[in-house]
Amino acid sequence: MQVGSKNICVFINSPVLYSANMGDNGDTAIFFGLSGTGKTTLSADPERKLIGDDEHGWTENTVFNFEGGCYAKTIDLSEEKEPEIFNAIRPGALVENVTFFEGTNKIDFTSKKITENTRVSYPLHFISNALEPSIGKTPKNIFFLTADAYGILPPLSKLSTGQAMYQFVSGYTAKVAGTEAGVTEPKPAFSACFGAPFFPLHPGEYASMLGKKIREHKVNVWLINTGWSGGAYSVGTRIKLPYTRAMITAALEGDLDTVEYEAHPVFGFMMPKTCPDVPSEILNPRNTWADKDEYDAKAKDLAKQFIKNFEKYASGASGETAGAAPKV
Repeated sequence: MQVGSKNICVFINSPVLYSANMGDNGDTAIFFGLSGTGKTTLSADPERKLIGDDEHGWTENTVFNFEGGCYAKTIDLSEEKEPEIFNAIRPGALVENVTFFEGTNKIDFTSKKITENTRVSYPLHFISNALEPSIGKTPKNIFFLTADAYGILPPLSKLSTGQAMYQFVSGYTAKVAGTEAGVTEPKPAFSACFGAPFFPLHPGEYASMLGKKIREHKVNVWLINTGWSGGAYSVGTRIKLPYTRAMITAALEGDLDTVEYEAHPVFGFMMPKTCPDVPSEILNPRNTWADKDEYDAKAKDLAKQFIKNFEKYASGASGETAGAAPKV
């Protein structure tokens, strides 16, 4: 099935959203995420080969890109933070909503004069380490990306198959300024399977397909929060990109296989107590809040939103999926 939308891929004859990259040893990772979660940035890893940013297929033993391009946010872009994307902005790329330094053709990446939602489109081969042909093996790791503006979800957690299916049906992130026109304050956003408008079947069907893939290929599934820590938007701070990259690298390289974990008391995710190159104190989000009671209350509030959202899909979801709901 072909669906005309950004970030759509074919997944057992059905559309699903992800980007993909591959390590030197041939291990493939895929990244699911809505706008503003960091999918394009994190998949364009200088240490890994980019398979694709948007439209993919996933067969029995390969993933492949069939779109051939990338679509990235450019607000506050710098060569230091995102070298691959920065260097892809050259003749042949198409920029949107950007302004230039007066009297020059040099883009001012800090400018929000038109909107924070500044963008660039460029062909896949503009990424220096793009894989050609754009084909990888069955993934060993799946990353669900969310930008939680409420500072509740852990920056890194490992999911069971049931939790992966539940989070896939939920498709949670938070809309913040710069992701959509008219959004000035954070709003919770649930988009089933990370692309609700483009799925003809019940989301529970796709979740079961994903669960089958996870079990058959023994895939590790991780939830990565690229949003806020230490409090909600305007109180806490955005989780630093180098920390997020370090967490993903640790997961990919197996550095989290033998560390100690603890369960989140509400969502049940398994949170590592240590991670290379990441301060241990930020791994449990409750520890980053000055008021622990306030964190507990806000965590339950967010959990209730997950539960309410899931109600409309419950009739078509498996018992394993429904059983992975947060506990309040």
